[in-house]
Amino acid sequence: MIMGFKQKVAKITGIDAKLIPSGYQIIGDILLLKFMKIKSADKKKKIAEAIVKILPYVKTVCEIREVSGEFREPAVDILFGERTETIHTENGIKYRIDVSKIMFSKGNLTERSRIIPMVKEGENIVDMFAGIGYFSLGLAKFTKAKEILSIEKNPVAYNFFADNIMLNSVKNINAMQGDCAMAAMSIKDYADRIIMGYFPGTEEFLQYALMMAHSPCTIHFHNIYKTKELWTKPLQQIDCACKRAGMIFKIKTKKKVKSYAPRVWHVAVDFVVTKTTEVKAKQ
Repeated sequence: MIMGFKQKVAKITGIDAKLIPSGYQIIGDILLLKFMKIKSADKKKKIAEAIVKILPYVKTVCEIREVSGEFREPAVDILFGERTETIHTENGIKYRIDVSKIMFSKGNLTERSRIIPMVKEGENIVDMFAGIGYFSLGLAKFTKAKEILSIEKNPVAYNFFADNIMLNSVKNINAMQGDCAMAAMSIKDYADRIIMGYFPGTEEFLQYALMMAHSPCTIHFHNIYKTKELWTKPLQQIDCACKRAGMIFKIKTKKKVKSYAPRVWHVAVDFVVTKTTEVKAKQ
């Protein structure tokens, strides 16, 4: 019988396997985990030391206690090791990140990859919530987009993003540090594709996405919804925003990305918007 992760940790530490977290995330050479059943600091450190023995490529083990605030800032404690900054490689893209300051969701890997083959040569793309370059870097490196206008409000994330642009040697990203709602006032009728990879409350920014949208424009809208709200509520929010902007929309894809909480889902809706005046002109 092959011994699992929890059983290996239990064997080294003598701690009941039922108390040991089964889930963890590895970012670069840093492992992050949450403790639901253990409060003892000594037991947490023993588990961290055991993990490094089992996974020798891990140099730091951190407990992530919570994620809060507008910028989804993590609160972490180092259990083993000394540093929280690392370089994480995913799909040929390098991300420099400090896990004590910035969240990195490996659960969105499929979404970051999914959009790349959709991009046509010469597109102008807006990444409204660029972070450290989660979507922008892959689009710059693996597509023939003309320009990627990447907007990030959090100055800490923006600084890492600027480093990651150089780290990956990409040339067609125009990075802006600021609020995408403010940016939209001066960037109108520009984007062939818009990425809205932020939640919750993404619907509040649909009006600004539509300001920046060229006609037609593909929008990748991410948000969180309860199971009972799918798919009525997101489509109503999109419909309302488009009517106010004088646009019509057509849904291309709607999908559950991952579970966010019990009976709550992170979803993605891809839709194409067109100005109502253009539709009437063709009729």
